Amino acid sequence: ITQSEAIHPGYGFLSENAHFAEICQSAGVVFIGPSPESISLMGDKARAKSLMRETRVPVVPGSQGAISSEEEAITLSREIGYPLIIKASAGGGGRGMRIVHQEGDFDNALHAAQTEAFQAFGSKEVYIEKYFQNPRHVEIQILADTEGNVYALGERDCSIQRRHQKLVEESPSPVLSPKLRQEMSEAAVRAARAANYVNAGTVEFLVDDRRNFFFIEMNTRIQVEHPVTETLFQYDLVKAQIRIAAGLPVEPPGKSSGHAIECRINAEDPWTFAPSPGHLERFLLPGGPGVRVDTAFFEGATIPPQYDSLIAKLIVNGRTREEALDRMARALAEFEIKGIRTTIPFHIALMQDEAFRKGT
Repeated sequence: ITQSEAIHPGYGFLSENAHFAEICQSAGVVFIGPSPESISLMGDKARAKSLMRETRVPVVPGSQGAISSEEEAITLSREIGYPLIIKASAGGGGRGMRIVHQEGDFDNALHAAQTEAFQAFGSKEVYIEKYFQNPRHVEIQILADTEGNVYALGERDCSIQRRHQKLVEESPSPVLSPKLRQEMSEAAVRAARAANYVNAGTVEFLVDDRRNFFFIEMNTRIQVEHPVTETLFQYDLVKAQIRIAAGLPVEPPGKSSGHAIECRINAEDPWTFAPSPGHLERFLLPGGPGVRVDTAFFEGATIPPQYDSLIAKLIVNGRTREEALDRMARALAEFEIKGIRTTIPFHIALMQDEAFRKGT
């Protein structure tokens, strides 16, 4: 018996589970996160989009909610236009998701998305959205306390992904102007208020090539990439989460400074991204000014095959984006891991990639 008063769910599979939060409440244990009601509301992508429309937050053109029949889906697909994307209403992480480029492929994609959604989330409900060919994925970190204050702590650009899951996150975004950053921050605050949200969360947007932004979803938890924001604002988000859950006040965040980047070090082949579990024969972390490593692993540990492949987060900051990129390249080169394959070679190549360095 631990006599624990509270549970912090991290960012794993219990962090956005409304039923788990309800169980904590009924057991008299504080769930360090938002209410079960907020988790349920924002976890249902169709309901969340409907609420955003009511709150004047731009949403991606698409169905008003979960589609009710195949006939409705076909009619909507023609109204929205191709390419489009089918998504699981209860989902995330790219599961229950299919991109459709032409009408002839729609039926098979719909059935595949519904089947995968049911297997992953226990619900076959899906919705349809317009698919943007070359968007940016930009999210706003928010923090809401019990006094009704909602703070926006800047953005994170998470456009470098594989299989709809992030590999690199950075802030500030290379494509946001001060005006667009302000507009997106205000939209994120409105979203949080509309959901009666308390604690830390992230409002995710797509930004198209004309710099229009659209709501995707709200993650009702701390994000894997929260150290990027912590580094820029010199602000401990997890400490703030605990204080909010305890009914204590939190300090308003100040202004951000510099540029921060996070690389997810995954136990994966760096080019195919196939999982690579195994024994860590060597695990030597980089260091130096402006370098942070978050990990639970150590030399001699075993990476299991049953869970997510993330084994470490490498975060750096610099006065400018160029300095941060150079510092990241140096830190990656000094990160020694033997016994398994990792994404480090991919990240090293990315740091030297001309298009990435230009922010395009």
